[in-house]
Amino acid sequence: MIAISVRNLTKSYGRSIAVDSVNLHIKKGELYGFLGRNGAGKSTFINMLTGIIQPTTGEISLLESKNTNTILKRIGVLPDYTTFYESMTALQHLSYFSSLQGARKSKLECLTVLEKVGLIPHVAVKVGKYSFGMKKKLGIAQAIINEPDLLILDEPTSGVDAESAIHIQRLLLDLNKNGTTIFMTSHNLDEVEKICTRLAIMKDGLIVNEGTLNELKKKYTESLEVSMAVSKRPPSQLLMAVASITGPTDAIESVLNFKATNDEMIQRVVRLLVNNEIGVHRISVNQPDLEDIFLKG
Repeated sequence: MIAISVRNLTKSYGRSIAVDSVNLHIKKGELYGFLGRNGAGKSTFINMLTGIIQPTTGEISLLESKNTNTILKRIGVLPDYTTFYESMTALQHLSYFSSLQGARKSKLECLTVLEKVGLIPHVAVKVGKYSFGMKKKLGIAQAIINEPDLLILDEPTSGVDAESAIHIQRLLLDLNKNGTTIFMTSHNLDEVEKICTRLAIMKDGLIVNEGTLNELKKKYTESLEVSMAVSKRPPSQLLMAVASITGPTDAIESVLNFKATNDEMIQRVVRLLVNNEIGVHRISVNQPDLEDIFLKG
């Protein structure tokens, strides 16, 4: 099942194009990260997904339905802005918003969700007294109160402290493990690298990179920087044999440093050393991280 499918999705404002002919397909059960600098078009993209704004051209299908209104009960949304009623408590908010979707939740069910996001100590406090981070937690609670099949989150951990961010990340992993498809934007690259199964990077309204983290790393890896700790320094003749495989090789005491273009090259060096009675104790490979990929994108 495809949870989110967009075809040639475009949003323009006069001559300015915010989202430019985007094609994206996200399978049910994915925890999908959507990255991009400020102004890249991420929020515009999400606002089209959720029906807040209409695309200029293109098609959107959510949970295999092109009519968003028919599946609202199955979708939870945390927009980049969330407005609450300052005179109401968190408990009152959840009861009210769940009823708007035709599924009024009991007090116990609302309390259970508030516990998941860490708001139980403030459950009776009016939202007007909440901090930005507490309002973000309430926004997530509002998004998940009706147990959606698809969760669309715009910056779910921005503005919260480190401990709360970890708590929210664990909550998203638990929801995903139990079958919820999650589509989320984030400026926290470590967060995306830690929890997302697949990701896309948007730049100037275009998807410039898309895939699993390993797929993107392979795409951006011209050569791997390898450091190999061995049982003893190889003799000169053996170092020359290693260099014939890898190119220039530095040997500092019992550590070999070289560049490899693929994993097979590393395996050939290991076999060569072992066949010449030199043990390999440790191999460190320096690959690009998500920050490198994001900046190059």
